[in-house]
Amino acid sequence: MNIHPTAILDPDAEPGENLEMEQFAYIGPGVKMGRNCKVGHGCYIAGRTEIGDNNIFYPHCVVGTAAQDLKYHGEDTPLFIGDDNVFREHVTINRGTPTGLGHTSIGSRNVFMIASHIGHDCVVEDDVILVNSVLIGGHCRLESGCKLMGGTAINPFVTVGKLAFVGGLSRIIQDVPPFMIVEGNPSKVRRINEVGLLRAGYGQEDVKKLDEAYRRIYRTKKLNRKEIFEELNSNMAVSQETLYLVNFLKRSLRGRHGRYLESKRKA
Repeated sequence: MNIHPTAILDPDAEPGENLEMEQFAYIGPGVKMGRNCKVGHGCYIAGRTEIGDNNIFYPHCVVGTAAQDLKYHGEDTPLFIGDDNVFREHVTINRGTPTGLGHTSIGSRNVFMIASHIGHDCVVEDDVILVNSVLIGGHCRLESGCKLMGGTAINPFVTVGKLAFVGGLSRIIQDVPPFMIVEGNPSKVRRINEVGLLRAGYGQEDVKKLDEAYRRIYRTKKLNRKEIFEELNSNMAVSQETLYLVNFLKRSLRGRHGRYLESKRKA
């Protein structure tokens, strides 16, 4: 381990091999660290936080602190972080609450840029990018491969779908469909995320089928969206990605405000 003399590693923490701690960094009791992690100048990592391998915390990150929820009263809730994540300067992440999911969970290979925030009881899957000052409210889910541009604010209980792209300074109050570009205030679905799909390894035929589904759902004069969903679900020729999109949108309708996770909210 390479720990600066001004850094504080609590004796009740469990550091992994090759831990680096820069000046004035702090790792508190109950924190478990994997191998090859680097904790930058002035970082604060606390609570029942479990961190995997090869994570980099740039200066002044605050990770594993109590939920910003008036219903939270100091319960011992965890934060789980996977492998190979990058947390840039001033990133903040809160633990879960007993009245919510019970924990906050971060997957692997994510990039959280400067001053982005992950609220309590959130789930962030893998390969997600948050650009500077993205604010994620409590109880949200970010599915794999989604990208949120700078200054975006996400309402609590929102789900951002797989490989979705959210434009900068957007206000997101409803679930963001997978494979789509959403932006604005109020935010709207603009088109499919063709560039993101191709970069993720999808072929032109996959993109074409999703574009056809997008036009059926969003570029039609037909007002009954449920009928459109049933037509697409019953069509044997549609792709698995289209079925994923349709089922995602059907789930979102269960939430009174277009947020599926809110329909599962504990009383």
